[in-house]
Amino acid sequence: MYFHSLVALIGTVAIGLAALPAQAEEEYDPFEKTNRKIFAFNDYLDRNFFVPVARGYNAVTPVVVDTGITNMYQNALDPLTSANDVAQLKFSRAATAVGRFLVNSTVGFFGFFDVATHIGLPKHREDFGQTLGYWGVGNGPYLVLPFFGPRTLRHSVGHVGDYYTGLSYTYFGDNLGEDAAMLGLKALDLRSDLIESEQFITGDRYLFIRSAYLQSREYLVNDGQVQDEFEDEFGIFDE
Repeated sequence: MYFHSLVALIGTVAIGLAALPAQAEEEYDPFEKTNRKIFAFNDYLDRNFFVPVARGYNAVTPVVVDTGITNMYQNALDPLTSANDVAQLKFSRAATAVGRFLVNSTVGFFGFFDVATHIGLPKHREDFGQTLGYWGVGNGPYLVLPFFGPRTLRHSVGHVGDYYTGLSYTYFGDNLGEDAAMLGLKALDLRSDLIESEQFITGDRYLFIRSAYLQSREYLVNDGQVQDEFEDEFGIFDE
């Protein structure tokens, strides 16, 4: 979980940037003093370890391979999306997610190619945190967790639910070592895709990322549409 969680510090910014003009729920941050210290720790690790590795990954990985790896991880999340669509009574969207998974896992060579989007099955993401929000569970306090980055209490509970359903890409491998390796590759792929987005972060990094994160989660819970350039380029729906 270490590598995948570290990039959550920046990973939510892409959707949040598109959502910034909207009004999010009140930014309830009663633990800000502690959160800032953890944020500084995560940020230090990101700048001094993950960014250099991600830049090296970008330098040696062909674009088609990078895109394919991203597609495969996105494809692995479609069963989770479908299950949460059903839990939210969104049966048409659930059918779309199932269709995407079947098409991309076969014709798309295990998800390496996103064939489904090109035949009219657009991607979307649902997780258990969104399901809790759909049924009226509030965000709770904003949290910054070591390595895991920004969360709300609701999202933290939802993330545990996602993990233990076995529908997440955390179950690519047959053992803990394989899971860790696959998550490490996922984190590296995601972080490398986000390097260019950092130019949009202005002012107080902590406040900017907090606002971006909370607004992105609100958009996802309400099925809000983000700008295509962020969705298409980064493919992020809150890992």
